[in-house]
Amino acid sequence: MVAITLPDGSVREYDGAVTGEQVAASIGPGLAKAALIVKVDGEPRDLRFLIEQDAALEIVTRDHEDALEVLRHDCAHIMAEAVQELFPGTQITFGPSIDDGFYYDFHRETPFTPEDFETIEKRMGEIVDRDEDITREVWTRADARRLFEEKGETFKAEHVGNLPEDVEISLYRQGDWVDLCTGPHLPSTGRLGKSFKLMKLAGAYWRGDPKNPQLQRVYGTCWRTNKELRAYLHRLEEAEKRDHRRLGREMDLFHFQEEAVGSVFWHPKGWTLYRVCETHMRKRLDAADYVEVRTPQLVDRGLWERSGHWEKFREHMFTVEDEHERVLALKPMNCPGHVQIFRQGITSYRDLPIRMAEFGSCHRNEPSGALHGLMRVRAFTQDDAHIFCTEDQIVSETKKFCELLLSIYRDFGFDEVEVKFSDRPEVRAGEDSVWDQAEEALMTATKAAGLPFTLNPGEGAFYGPKLEFVLKDTIGRQWQCGTLQVYFVLPERLDAVYIAEGGEKRRPVMLHRAILGSFERFIGVLIEHYAGRLPLWLAPVQGVVATITSDADDYAKEVAAAFKKAGMRVELDIRNEKINYKVREHSVGKTPLILVVGRQEAENRTVAIRRLGGKAQEILALEDALNTLSTEATPPH
Repeated sequence: MVAITLPDGSVREYDGAVTGEQVAASIGPGLAKAALIVKVDGEPRDLRFLIEQDAALEIVTRDHEDALEVLRHDCAHIMAEAVQELFPGTQITFGPSIDDGFYYDFHRETPFTPEDFETIEKRMGEIVDRDEDITREVWTRADARRLFEEKGETFKAEHVGNLPEDVEISLYRQGDWVDLCTGPHLPSTGRLGKSFKLMKLAGAYWRGDPKNPQLQRVYGTCWRTNKELRAYLHRLEEAEKRDHRRLGREMDLFHFQEEAVGSVFWHPKGWTLYRVCETHMRKRLDAADYVEVRTPQLVDRGLWERSGHWEKFREHMFTVEDEHERVLALKPMNCPGHVQIFRQGITSYRDLPIRMAEFGSCHRNEPSGALHGLMRVRAFTQDDAHIFCTEDQIVSETKKFCELLLSIYRDFGFDEVEVKFSDRPEVRAGEDSVWDQAEEALMTATKAAGLPFTLNPGEGAFYGPKLEFVLKDTIGRQWQCGTLQVYFVLPERLDAVYIAEGGEKRRPVMLHRAILGSFERFIGVLIEHYAGRLPLWLAPVQGVVATITSDADDYAKEVAAAFKKAGMRVELDIRNEKINYKVREHSVGKTPLILVVGRQEAENRTVAIRRLGGKAQEILALEDALNTLSTEATPPH
């Protein structure tokens, strides 16, 4: 007798071993038809996996959160089958599911082109229509290797030979097509549906080694329904329109070049946007009783050795030698420098908490292939701060920080924030007992702050557990920006102490926190969130005074001067060009306000206001326009 416990707590008993497929059928024909795979005691398995002892069983249908992974993995296999049918001689390697889709790496003498996609997709649809059975087979290592060698699949044969001796060799047969795979998979190709699309080509190397043969990677996407597929493709179109690199050029904000890989050349307008963000952050931090500091760029390796960064982070650090062959490192983070400031003089418990902030310029040796516009750079400014406090103050300081962070995100237009609790990573500093203490303290503080959160196992920082704050933009993408980390280890390693009430020395706790993350990345997120149409208070150029005729040049200069005096960032356009040309040009540059003046406006002392994206214009007296627009341009809080 085998007892199967279902998610609702009910138990079904069977006379002997039973498959998930049979359990689904015993519940109802609709469920049997909808089932994709099962989870047996939490482990994903094929529907035909034989359950021989009591187990908890969950039946995964298309609506289940785990459905997309198996659909995408099967879609990769179906694509590989289609490719080998259409292009004989093509060798397969690996084809996993990934975020939003899948890929498969192929070896072929004649490269694929995007023009091949339509043909491959059509054949994939035919394979789905065939509804080929997908079955799992266990082979001996020798037989599996011989099979792939006979088929001319040298890469697969090599992989089989390199698998550990204790690994079971499983193959999945899909019609006449066979691949080495651990599964699980759908019961047949017909269960996949046709909500898929091939997306792009890329290069790859066998086993990721440039010394090995080059492969071609075909990326695709796969969804539960055509509606989901259309929504995803729409998001991609929107993301392309919002690409901060393209908008950065159109808005004349910044550029990159080979002579400074991973570093930003900020143009005047881009630097204005940067300074507006920095000024707003500084005002909010001042109001929250932070003190601002500045620490050195180059620091002797000895400090990094004491902090533990040299051992764990060395490959990401840029180093130089002075004339005494002393090794200095460009700081990749601000934490050790802040401890050095804390250690100067004697700190009493009465001085705590100390909220120490720095807009710290950092450098990290990121791989060139990982660099991506403002989103990932080598030189960046971190909006770092460290709160030095007692253990008793962790909860109150966490609550205050979370309130500040959420308020600042609202200032910038982000209302949806997800919180993730990340505990100890595999590579970390400090004893497990210290991590137990830090994780318990942060968990208590997080719950006290009333924040809903999800667990993110193993993703904590080097020194301690952390909260990650993830923003959702207008098209649903997520961006991890803010963080709060609890450090017990670093004050110990760098000998930070304060004098407790009884006169004894104690270690402070460090709360390492950031809100924007890095200014560079956050500005990239802002540009994409707003598609370049930044709120008036953030726009580097808030308005352009543009003339219709040269008769209004003097009045236009007067209007521009009045708006500048009112504190607004305006430019003057009195070029000898038609007004429609001027409006079009400034609209491409995403200028929020175009203040049009001609002979009539000069005579009546008015301005015609055109707003970005709007077709109508509003005529206001100059004084009314000044009052209205300067109020609109006021930063939050």
